[in-house]
Amino acid sequence: MGKVFSNADMKNLCETLEKNSRIDQSLYTKFHIKRGLRRSDGTGVLAGITNICNVHGYVVNEGEVEPIPGELVYRGYNINDLVKYAAKEDRYGYEETAYLLLFGQLPTSDELEAFNHYLSMHRELPSGFVVNMMMNAPSRNIMNKIARSILALYSYNEEDCEDTTLESEMRTAISLLAKMPIIMVNAYQVKRRHFDNQSLYMHPLRPDESTAETILSMLRPDRSYTPEEAKLLDTLLMLHAEHGGGNNSTFTCRVLTSSGTDAYSAYSSAVCALKGPKHGGANIKVSAQLEECKANIRHWDNEGEVADYLRKVLRREAGDRSGLIYGMGHAVYTLSDPRAVILKKKAFALAKGREIEAEFHLLDTIERLTPLLMKEVRGIDKTVCANVDMYSGLVYRMLEIPEDLYTPLFAVSRMAGWSAHRMEELLTGGRIIRPAYKALPKTKHYVPIAER
Repeated sequence: MGKVFSNADMKNLCETLEKNSRIDQSLYTKFHIKRGLRRSDGTGVLAGITNICNVHGYVVNEGEVEPIPGELVYRGYNINDLVKYAAKEDRYGYEETAYLLLFGQLPTSDELEAFNHYLSMHRELPSGFVVNMMMNAPSRNIMNKIARSILALYSYNEEDCEDTTLESEMRTAISLLAKMPIIMVNAYQVKRRHFDNQSLYMHPLRPDESTAETILSMLRPDRSYTPEEAKLLDTLLMLHAEHGGGNNSTFTCRVLTSSGTDAYSAYSSAVCALKGPKHGGANIKVSAQLEECKANIRHWDNEGEVADYLRKVLRREAGDRSGLIYGMGHAVYTLSDPRAVILKKKAFALAKGREIEAEFHLLDTIERLTPLLMKEVRGIDKTVCANVDMYSGLVYRMLEIPEDLYTPLFAVSRMAGWSAHRMEELLTGGRIIRPAYKALPKTKHYVPIAER
């Protein structure tokens, strides 16, 4: 028997890899490399054109970045108007938002009714899918299971999944849009049963429920929820439905689409990108930091005490020692994140008079103090605002949604945006997305194995 590959061998080889792969950070400046497709001032490198969404947080005036109140525009419609009119007409808005993103125009009443009916008819998972794909291979992480399930649905589709005609692509997109909430909840229930030794709840679908209602109905053991709870979740889905072509998961979807791959592969890749804590998992970081604040600040309504603890966080003396206050700052938004503004207002209204109201006020204090403390402690005189993750995690908890589903809910919502961008890439892309990398290694002479 030959030499055994030991743990020590693996450790030594990884150390060798690190030595051979580390790149001198100064080279990025020397060769004018736009790391992460971003310029030195944090603005993104233009890599495409889109009709789907505009994320606007600053203007550039004579080379200077000037902060402005953030705007989020879906297909020309301001997100504030979409949320406002859904509330004004006392109806659910996510389905209308998804229709707008997919087809580029607002639906009539009849068109929206037909779209809702189509979603309802396609929520059911294929026969045997839950047992074969979920129960027989449970996962601790719901995002992994969602990505795997999307790929698996390719095999269950009786049509040609390599057909990229617009009609075929649209049927696939809407089918996945309908099934994503069911995949998410079922994967969570199986995870609870297999890993947490909890009871398994598998409720039958109710065809008359909206996407937000379906999620709460399938998730809760007694299936009960209030209209206010469902409407708040619906707002969250609307806010997370789309955020431009440059965000990591959407760009990932467009990159795979540009290669000519099938829809299921492109969408599952977007889920995998969103799973990352630097992208969709950020609200979990906010929730964890809030718990640390609650445990270490005796009087939450005392701004002096809150400021003292945040100074420790910024000095890497508290929290996870990263020096970051999670939920503050955004790559594009400067003065405000419109999603955070909308969510905060609606959440505070529902939390009023409840025990959780104090936690919302603590987050509000953190939001107000952070820019001042960043300047005081770090000398960073930069306009910084709360992003949507600052309040979304606490809203999920108020809705009794488990932390395991914070990021999966993001994916369920963002399926609408991913689909719209895939369609746009198919229609107008034309070229495989392939940025260039500067190669550093010099030519080496090959050494025969006996001489190494």
